[in-house]
Amino acid sequence: MTYSEMTPEKLLSLGFTSPDVADGAWVVRWDRADGQPEELIRGHLPPTIDFHTSGSTGPSQCWRRLRENVWLEAGLLADLVADEEPEAVVSFVPPVHLYGALASVVVPARMGLPVWYRSSFAGRMPDTGCGRVVVAATPWIFSLLLQHMDWVEKLDHLTVLYGGALLPDDAHRFLAAAGPERALLVEVLGSTEAGGTATRRWRGGEPPHWTLFPDVSFADSVPIDPAGEEEVPLAVRSPRLAFRPGGSPPAVFEGDDQVTRTGERTFRFAGRRGRLVKVNGRRVNLDEMENALRALIDCRDLAIRPVTDSMIGEHFELLLVLHPGVTLADTDLTAGYQRLGIRPKRVRVLNKIERSALGKVRHAQNTSMTDVKD
Repeated sequence: MTYSEMTPEKLLSLGFTSPDVADGAWVVRWDRADGQPEELIRGHLPPTIDFHTSGSTGPSQCWRRLRENVWLEAGLLADLVADEEPEAVVSFVPPVHLYGALASVVVPARMGLPVWYRSSFAGRMPDTGCGRVVVAATPWIFSLLLQHMDWVEKLDHLTVLYGGALLPDDAHRFLAAAGPERALLVEVLGSTEAGGTATRRWRGGEPPHWTLFPDVSFADSVPIDPAGEEEVPLAVRSPRLAFRPGGSPPAVFEGDDQVTRTGERTFRFAGRRGRLVKVNGRRVNLDEMENALRALIDCRDLAIRPVTDSMIGEHFELLLVLHPGVTLADTDLTAGYQRLGIRPKRVRVLNKIERSALGKVRHAQNTSMTDVKD
Protein backbone atom coordinates (compact mmCIF):
# COMPACT_ATOMS: atom_id res chain seq x y z
CA MET A 1 0.00 0.00 0.00
CA THR A 2 1.22 3.48 -0.88
CA TYR A 3 0.91 6.26 1.67
CA SER A 4 0.85 9.66 -0.02
CA GLU A 5 2.71 12.37 1.87
CA MET A 6 0.80 15.50 2.82
CA THR A 7 2.01 18.62 4.54
CA PRO A 8 0.33 19.53 7.83
CA GLU A 9 -1.08 22.62 6.12
CA LYS A 10 -2.73 20.58 3.35
CA LEU A 11 -4.17 18.05 5.81
CA LEU A 12 -5.73 20.76 7.96
CA SER A 13 -6.96 22.74 4.95
CA LEU A 14 -8.80 19.70 3.56
CA GLY A 15 -10.59 19.19 6.87
CA PHE A 16 -11.50 16.13 8.92
CA THR A 17 -14.43 15.08 6.71
CA SER A 18 -12.72 15.35 3.31
CA PRO A 19 -12.73 11.99 1.45
CA ASP A 20 -9.03 12.52 0.73
CA VAL A 21 -8.45 12.56 4.49
CA ALA A 22 -11.05 10.12 5.84
CA ASP A 23 -10.86 7.50 3.07
CA GLY A 24 -7.27 7.80 1.90
CA ALA A 25 -3.86 6.49 2.94
CA TRP A 26 -1.41 9.23 3.86
CA VAL A 27 1.54 10.24 5.97
CA VAL A 28 2.06 13.64 7.61
CA ARG A 29 5.44 14.57 9.09
CA TRP A 30 4.55 16.73 12.07
CA ASP A 31 8.17 16.27 13.15
CA ARG A 32 9.19 18.33 10.12
CA ALA A 33 6.38 20.89 10.23
CA ASP A 34 7.13 24.37 8.94
CA GLY A 35 5.95 26.17 12.05
CA GLN A 36 4.66 25.31 15.50
CA PRO A 37 1.86 22.69 15.39
CA GLU A 38 -0.33 24.71 17.76
CA GLU A 39 -0.10 27.73 15.48
CA LEU A 40 -0.90 25.58 12.45
CA ILE A 41 -3.97 24.17 14.21
CA ARG A 42 -5.10 27.66 15.21
CA GLY A 43 -4.48 29.02 11.74
CA HIS A 44 -6.29 26.30 9.77
CA LEU A 45 -9.13 25.04 11.97
CA PRO A 46 -12.21 27.17 12.76
CA PRO A 47 -12.77 28.42 16.33
CA THR A 48 -15.74 26.04 16.63
CA ILE A 49 -15.56 22.53 15.15
CA ASP A 50 -18.62 20.40 14.39
CA PHE A 51 -18.64 16.66 15.11
CA HIS A 52 -21.55 14.28 14.62
CA THR A 53 -22.67 11.27 16.62
CA SER A 54 -22.33 7.93 14.85
CA GLY A 55 -26.04 7.32 14.28
CA SER A 56 -25.79 3.89 15.90
CA THR A 57 -28.75 4.53 18.23
CA GLY A 58 -30.78 6.98 16.17
CA PRO A 59 -30.36 9.97 13.85
CA SER A 60 -26.88 11.50 13.81
CA GLN A 61 -26.68 14.76 15.76
CA CYS A 62 -24.27 17.68 15.52
CA TRP A 63 -22.23 18.63 18.59
CA ARG A 64 -19.83 21.57 18.60
CA ARG A 65 -16.48 21.81 20.32
CA LEU A 66 -14.19 24.77 20.83
CA ARG A 67 -10.91 24.47 18.94
CA GLU A 68 -9.03 25.18 22.17
CA ASN A 69 -10.77 22.25 23.87
CA VAL A 70 -9.87 19.92 21.00
CA TRP A 71 -6.22 20.96 21.43
CA LEU A 72 -6.53 20.53 25.21
CA GLU A 73 -7.97 17.03 24.87
CA ALA A 74 -5.22 16.07 22.43
CA GLY A 75 -2.77 17.03 25.16
CA LEU A 76 -4.53 14.79 27.67
CA LEU A 77 -4.38 11.86 25.25
CA ALA A 78 -0.74 12.60 24.48
CA ASP A 79 0.02 12.46 28.21
CA LEU A 80 -1.46 8.94 28.34
CA VAL A 81 1.15 7.58 25.91
CA ALA A 82 4.10 9.94 26.47
CA ASP A 83 5.87 7.82 29.11
CA GLU A 84 6.52 5.12 26.48
CA GLU A 85 8.43 7.71 24.40
CA PRO A 86 6.76 7.00 21.04
CA GLU A 87 8.48 8.02 17.83
CA ALA A 88 5.54 7.65 15.42
CA VAL A 89 1.77 7.15 15.23
CA VAL A 90 -0.01 4.64 12.99
CA SER A 91 -3.74 5.31 12.91
CA PHE A 92 -6.75 3.49 11.50
CA VAL A 93 -9.39 5.76 13.04
CA PRO A 94 -11.34 7.92 10.54
CA PRO A 95 -11.11 11.58 11.57
CA VAL A 96 -14.75 12.33 10.75
CA HIS A 97 -15.57 11.68 14.42
CA LEU A 98 -14.03 13.28 17.50
CA TYR A 99 -11.83 10.36 18.56
CA GLY A 100 -10.51 9.93 15.02
CA ALA A 101 -9.79 13.65 14.60
CA LEU A 102 -7.84 13.55 17.84
CA ALA A 103 -5.99 10.26 17.36
CA SER A 104 -5.22 10.64 13.65
CA VAL A 105 -4.54 14.37 13.41
CA VAL A 106 -4.35 16.47 16.57
CA VAL A 107 -2.51 14.09 18.93
CA PRO A 108 0.35 13.54 16.43
CA ALA A 109 0.44 17.31 15.93
CA ARG A 110 0.55 17.92 19.67
CA MET A 111 3.40 15.42 20.10
CA GLY A 112 5.28 16.50 16.97
CA LEU A 113 5.28 12.93 15.63
CA PRO A 114 4.94 11.58 12.09
CA VAL A 115 1.62 9.82 11.50
CA TRP A 116 0.69 7.15 8.98
CA TYR A 117 -3.05 6.78 8.39
CA ARG A 118 -5.29 4.46 6.44
CA SER A 119 -8.95 3.55 6.81
CA SER A 120 -8.93 0.13 5.15
CA PHE A 121 -8.26 -3.29 6.66
CA ALA A 122 -6.36 -4.52 3.60
CA GLY A 123 -2.75 -3.68 2.87
CA ARG A 124 0.65 -3.93 4.48
CA MET A 125 1.61 -2.14 7.65
CA PRO A 126 3.68 1.01 7.06
CA ASP A 127 7.45 1.04 7.33
CA THR A 128 7.85 3.91 9.79
CA GLY A 129 11.54 3.37 10.44
CA CYS A 130 10.76 3.79 14.15
CA GLY A 131 11.08 1.35 17.03
CA ARG A 132 8.47 2.83 19.38
CA VAL A 133 5.02 3.31 17.89
CA VAL A 134 1.48 4.26 18.96
CA VAL A 135 -1.30 2.49 17.04
CA ALA A 136 -4.65 4.30 17.21
CA ALA A 137 -7.20 1.51 16.99
CA THR A 138 -10.81 0.62 16.34
CA PRO A 139 -12.10 -2.87 17.33
CA TRP A 140 -10.97 -4.68 14.17
CA ILE A 141 -7.35 -3.47 14.45
CA PHE A 142 -6.48 -6.14 17.02
CA SER A 143 -7.24 -8.81 14.43
CA LEU A 144 -5.06 -6.92 11.95
CA LEU A 145 -2.17 -6.74 14.42
CA LEU A 146 -2.43 -10.47 15.07
CA GLN A 147 -2.15 -11.04 11.32
CA HIS A 148 0.98 -8.86 11.22
CA MET A 149 2.87 -10.06 14.28
CA ASP A 150 6.06 -10.01 12.21
CA TRP A 151 5.64 -6.21 11.99
CA VAL A 152 4.85 -5.99 15.71
CA GLU A 153 7.86 -8.09 16.71
CA LYS A 154 10.24 -5.76 14.88
CA LEU A 155 9.20 -2.93 17.21
CA ASP A 156 10.83 -2.17 20.54
CA HIS A 157 7.47 -1.10 21.95
CA LEU A 158 3.89 -0.68 20.74
CA THR A 159 1.17 1.27 22.55
CA VAL A 160 -2.38 0.66 21.35
CA LEU A 161 -4.58 3.71 21.95
CA TYR A 162 -8.12 2.37 21.87
CA GLY A 163 -11.26 4.47 21.99
CA GLY A 164 -13.87 1.95 20.89
CA ALA A 165 -16.60 0.14 22.74
CA LEU A 166 -16.20 -3.15 24.62
CA LEU A 167 -12.84 -4.75 23.89
CA PRO A 168 -12.98 -7.66 21.42
CA ASP A 169 -11.46 -10.97 22.47
CA ASP A 170 -8.70 -10.38 19.92
CA ALA A 171 -7.38 -7.58 22.16
CA HIS A 172 -6.60 -10.08 24.92
CA ARG A 173 -5.07 -12.47 22.39
CA PHE A 174 -2.92 -9.69 20.98
CA LEU A 175 -1.58 -8.62 24.38
CA ALA A 176 -0.71 -12.23 25.18
CA ALA A 177 1.01 -12.74 21.81
CA ALA A 178 3.00 -9.48 21.95
CA GLY A 179 3.94 -9.84 25.61
CA PRO A 180 3.97 -7.26 28.43
CA GLU A 181 7.47 -6.01 27.64
CA ARG A 182 6.49 -4.98 24.10
CA ALA A 183 2.80 -4.02 24.20
CA LEU A 184 0.66 -1.65 26.26
CA LEU A 185 -3.07 -1.04 25.86
CA VAL A 186 -4.38 2.43 26.73
CA GLU A 187 -8.18 2.63 26.66
CA VAL A 188 -10.24 5.79 26.54
CA LEU A 189 -13.92 5.91 27.47
CA GLY A 190 -15.79 8.86 26.04
CA SER A 191 -18.37 10.17 23.60
CA THR A 192 -18.94 12.87 21.02
CA GLU A 193 -20.87 14.87 23.61
CA ALA A 194 -18.43 14.58 26.53
CA GLY A 195 -15.08 13.88 24.89
CA GLY A 196 -12.68 11.68 26.83
CA THR A 197 -14.08 10.85 30.25
CA ALA A 198 -11.95 8.07 31.74
CA THR A 199 -8.99 5.85 30.94
CA ARG A 200 -7.15 2.70 31.97
CA ARG A 201 -3.74 1.23 31.07
CA TRP A 202 -2.76 -2.42 31.16
CA ARG A 203 -0.49 -5.02 29.60
CA GLY A 204 -2.33 -8.29 30.23
CA GLY A 205 -4.41 -10.26 32.70
CA GLU A 206 -7.45 -8.64 34.27
CA PRO A 207 -7.87 -4.97 33.30
CA PRO A 208 -7.87 -2.37 36.10
CA HIS A 209 -10.73 -0.08 37.04
CA TRP A 210 -11.37 3.04 34.99
CA THR A 211 -9.99 6.36 36.28
CA LEU A 212 -11.49 9.75 35.41
CA PHE A 213 -9.46 12.16 33.29
CA PRO A 214 -7.67 14.79 35.41
CA ASP A 215 -10.15 17.54 34.46
CA VAL A 216 -13.26 15.36 34.87
CA SER A 217 -15.21 14.74 38.09
CA PHE A 218 -18.30 12.79 39.07
CA ALA A 219 -21.34 15.05 38.96
CA ASP A 220 -23.19 13.38 41.81
CA SER A 221 -22.50 11.88 45.19
CA VAL A 222 -22.96 8.12 45.03
CA PRO A 223 -21.76 5.63 47.66
CA ILE A 224 -18.58 3.77 46.73
CA ASP A 225 -19.27 0.08 46.15
CA PRO A 226 -16.02 -1.96 45.92
CA ALA A 227 -18.10 -5.14 45.56
CA GLY A 228 -19.37 -3.85 42.23
CA GLU A 229 -23.09 -4.50 42.71
CA GLU A 230 -24.69 -1.03 42.67
CA GLU A 231 -24.93 0.29 39.10
CA VAL A 232 -25.57 3.97 38.43
CA PRO A 233 -25.46 6.21 35.34
CA LEU A 234 -22.09 7.83 34.66
CA ALA A 235 -22.73 11.56 35.13
CA VAL A 236 -19.72 13.88 34.89
CA ARG A 237 -18.59 17.49 34.95
CA SER A 238 -15.90 18.54 32.49
CA PRO A 239 -14.63 21.81 30.98
CA ARG A 240 -14.60 20.08 27.56
CA LEU A 241 -18.31 19.27 27.14
CA ALA A 242 -19.67 19.88 23.65
CA PHE A 243 -22.80 21.87 22.86
CA ARG A 244 -25.55 21.86 20.25
CA PRO A 245 -25.68 24.57 17.54
CA GLY A 246 -27.13 27.71 19.08
CA GLY A 247 -26.63 26.38 22.60
CA SER A 248 -23.97 26.40 25.29
CA PRO A 249 -22.08 23.61 27.08
CA PRO A 250 -24.16 21.90 29.77
CA ALA A 251 -23.01 21.84 33.38
CA VAL A 252 -23.31 18.03 33.53
CA PHE A 253 -23.31 15.24 30.97
CA GLU A 254 -25.04 11.92 31.54
CA GLY A 255 -24.96 9.41 28.71
CA ASP A 256 -25.92 5.75 28.41
CA ASP A 257 -22.99 4.34 30.38
CA GLN A 258 -23.79 2.32 33.49
CA VAL A 259 -20.99 2.04 36.06
CA THR A 260 -20.20 0.92 39.58
CA ARG A 261 -18.29 3.50 41.60
CA THR A 262 -15.29 1.81 43.23
CA GLY A 263 -13.38 4.87 44.49
CA GLU A 264 -13.38 8.65 44.61
CA ARG A 265 -12.34 8.79 40.94
CA THR A 266 -12.61 5.17 39.77
CA PHE A 267 -15.35 2.86 38.53
CA ARG A 268 -16.13 -0.40 36.82
CA PHE A 269 -17.93 -0.17 33.48
CA ALA A 270 -21.12 -2.28 33.43
CA GLY A 271 -22.32 -1.51 29.91
CA ARG A 272 -24.50 0.91 28.01
CA ARG A 273 -28.16 1.16 28.87
CA GLY A 274 -29.21 0.50 25.29
CA ARG A 275 -27.03 -2.64 25.26
CA LEU A 276 -28.37 -4.11 28.50
CA VAL A 277 -31.60 -6.10 28.22
CA LYS A 278 -33.49 -8.40 30.54
CA VAL A 279 -34.85 -11.54 28.87
CA ASN A 280 -37.18 -13.63 31.03
CA GLY A 281 -35.63 -12.09 34.13
CA ARG A 282 -32.04 -12.68 32.99
CA ARG A 283 -29.87 -9.58 32.53
CA VAL A 284 -27.90 -9.75 29.27
CA ASN A 285 -25.00 -7.55 28.13
CA LEU A 286 -25.34 -7.57 24.35
CA ASP A 287 -21.75 -6.37 23.78
CA GLU A 288 -20.31 -9.27 25.78
CA MET A 289 -22.66 -11.69 24.02
CA GLU A 290 -21.59 -10.38 20.61
CA ASN A 291 -17.91 -10.82 21.45
CA ALA A 292 -18.51 -14.40 22.57
CA LEU A 293 -20.38 -15.32 19.39
CA ARG A 294 -17.63 -14.00 17.11
CA ALA A 295 -15.37 -16.82 18.24
CA LEU A 296 -18.06 -19.47 17.79
CA ILE A 297 -19.95 -18.69 14.58
CA ASP A 298 -18.18 -18.94 11.23
CA CYS A 299 -19.38 -15.89 9.28
CA ARG A 300 -18.14 -12.69 7.66
CA ASP A 301 -19.77 -10.37 10.21
CA LEU A 302 -22.33 -10.46 12.98
CA ALA A 303 -24.10 -8.14 15.37
CA ILE A 304 -26.69 -8.32 18.12
CA ARG A 305 -29.25 -5.62 18.67
CA PRO A 306 -32.11 -5.18 21.13
CA VAL A 307 -35.73 -5.61 20.04
CA THR A 308 -39.09 -5.54 21.78
CA ASP A 309 -41.18 -8.62 22.44
CA SER A 310 -44.97 -8.54 22.82
CA MET A 311 -44.93 -11.13 25.61
CA ILE A 312 -41.79 -10.54 27.67
CA GLY A 313 -41.00 -6.93 26.73
CA GLU A 314 -37.26 -7.10 25.98
CA HIS A 315 -35.33 -9.42 23.69
CA PHE A 316 -32.57 -9.36 21.07
CA GLU A 317 -31.97 -10.48 17.49
CA LEU A 318 -28.87 -11.82 15.78
CA LEU A 319 -27.72 -10.28 12.48
CA LEU A 320 -25.42 -12.39 10.30
CA VAL A 321 -23.44 -11.81 7.12
CA LEU A 322 -22.54 -15.26 5.81
CA HIS A 323 -19.68 -16.37 3.59
CA PRO A 324 -20.44 -16.47 -0.16
CA GLY A 325 -22.46 -19.54 -1.12
CA VAL A 326 -23.39 -20.35 2.49
CA THR A 327 -27.01 -20.32 3.70
CA LEU A 328 -28.40 -20.08 7.20
CA ALA A 329 -29.25 -23.79 7.04
CA ASP A 330 -25.53 -24.50 6.50
CA THR A 331 -24.47 -22.45 9.53
CA ASP A 332 -23.97 -24.15 12.89
CA LEU A 333 -25.37 -21.91 15.63
CA THR A 334 -25.49 -24.63 18.29
CA ALA A 335 -22.16 -23.82 19.96
CA GLY A 336 -23.13 -20.16 20.19
CA TYR A 337 -26.50 -20.91 21.75
CA GLN A 338 -24.93 -23.33 24.24
CA ARG A 339 -22.33 -20.75 25.26
CA LEU A 340 -24.98 -18.08 25.80
CA GLY A 341 -27.62 -20.29 27.38
CA ILE A 342 -30.27 -18.27 25.56
CA ARG A 343 -31.61 -18.01 22.01
CA PRO A 344 -32.26 -14.79 20.10
CA LYS A 345 -35.81 -13.83 19.23
CA ARG A 346 -34.83 -14.16 15.57
CA VAL A 347 -31.83 -14.55 13.28
CA ARG A 348 -31.61 -12.29 10.24
CA VAL A 349 -29.17 -12.82 7.37
CA LEU A 350 -28.09 -9.60 5.63
CA ASN A 351 -25.86 -8.83 2.67
CA LYS A 352 -23.90 -6.52 4.96
CA ILE A 353 -24.30 -4.86 8.35
CA GLU A 354 -24.42 -1.07 8.19
CA ARG A 355 -21.83 0.39 10.57
CA SER A 356 -20.49 3.81 11.45
CA ALA A 357 -16.91 4.86 10.74
CA LEU A 358 -15.95 3.59 14.20
CA GLY A 359 -17.60 0.20 13.68
CA LYS A 360 -20.81 0.77 15.63
CA VAL A 361 -23.93 -0.91 14.23
CA ARG A 362 -26.33 1.67 12.82
CA HIS A 363 -29.85 1.82 14.18
CA ALA A 364 -31.33 1.58 10.67
CA GLN A 365 -30.24 -1.36 8.50
CA ASN A 366 -31.02 -0.57 4.87
CA THR A 367 -29.26 -3.57 3.31
CA SER A 368 -31.29 -6.40 1.80
CA MET A 369 -32.28 -9.38 3.94
CA THR A 370 -31.86 -12.85 2.48
CA ASP A 371 -33.12 -15.13 5.26
CA VAL A 372 -34.94 -15.03 8.58
CA LYS A 373 -35.21 -17.67 11.28
CA ASP A 374 -37.41 -17.17 14.34
